[in-house]
Amino acid sequence: MRILGIDPGLRITGFGVIEKHGHKLTYIASGTIKTLDIDLPARLKTILAGVTEVVATYRPDCSAIEKVFVNVNPQSTLLLGQARGAAICALVSADLLVAEYTALQVKQAVVGQGKAQKEQVQDMVQRLLMLSGKPTADAADALGVAICHAHNSDVLAILGGLAPGLAKKGLRVRKGRLVG
Repeated sequence: MRILGIDPGLRITGFGVIEKHGHKLTYIASGTIKTLDIDLPARLKTILAGVTEVVATYRPDCSAIEKVFVNVNPQSTLLLGQARGAAICALVSADLLVAEYTALQVKQAVVGQGKAQKEQVQDMVQRLLMLSGKPTADAADALGVAICHAHNSDVLAILGGLAPGLAKKGLRVRKGRLVG
């Protein structure tokens, strides 16, 4: 399974592509899509085109993107959300399923601690994927999103397989608990 991870940003959007074979993760590519200091619509167009090009080049089977956190500055949060939306549009236009993870979930999956620093994420991504050098912070975050999805895809597949049987029995999961 080839996974594309996206770390959305209005100025710099990181991307990372890995392959998962059983429990082994293999690095394929990573990088950034940079927007110039231009107006918002042109930046969004650059992100859309850049993610579209990454998808066409690396042909992932699925994708994952980091969720927006609520920033101290509401304007920054809205702008980041628009950048994220442009990336998601590129992914769904290519008929890719899009999983979403919080920064806390990504850090937990990569470092084992949700409050890890960027440097810790870079170090662990380098180690987990056996890279010769440290990826940039944005590329490392995107690779972290892909790694998080690789770890969670097994759990999601198991839960997806269980859901129809539970539904037939009139059961469902609510707030992490099985209810009838």
